[in-house]
Amino acid sequence: MAIPHAAPGKPVDLCPEGETFSDARTIALVKNDEFEAIRMVIRKGEEICKNHQVPGSITLHCLKGCIAFTMDGERRPVRAGQWLFLPGGVPHTIEGEEDSLVLLTVMFR
Repeated sequence: MAIPHAAPGKPVDLCPEGETFSDARTIALVKNDEFEAIRMVIRKGEEICKNHQVPGSITLHCLKGCIAFTMDGERRPVRAGQWLFLPGGVPHTIEGEEDSLVLLTVMFR
């Protein structure tokens, strides 16, 4: 089941009914000069963005599952329905505690 790219003013279903984690894929929903929004699939045990940093601020909204978000040596769980933000330039790591869907937004300077 494919998630379409976002179009201005049109809703996008980030958690389509009937989609399984084996079907789910990471997709860039939109990218322009101001921001990028990505629906990320993070599988249990998968570590991504190890000590990664970007110049602009990010927001991260856990849609399903649970991830571990590590920054400044502190590992924090982020569960379904939880949201966090991070200023630009801060190294961080994301790891799947469970199979998870996450909405990541990166603001460009």
